[in-house]
Amino acid sequence: MGEDMMAGPFFTVSEVAATMRVSRMTVYRLVQSGAISGIRFGRSYRVPEAAVKQYLDSVNPGQRSAG
Repeated sequence: MGEDMMAGPFFTVSEVAATMRVSRMTVYRLVQSGAISGIRFGRSYRVPEAAVKQYLDSVNPGQRSAG
């Protein structure tokens, strides 16, 4: 994960799931597979906002994500 990923706000798995309109399990799977960068804090994960934007841009090239 690059330094630019560390700047900015972090989201919980639930917040990412709500933003992407998927289940929390889907977000956990994306983090586990490395598709989205996540940082483990104890028993929970935090996902940098930049990682979510980067993932959405990679699965929807040419489209801007809402928000």
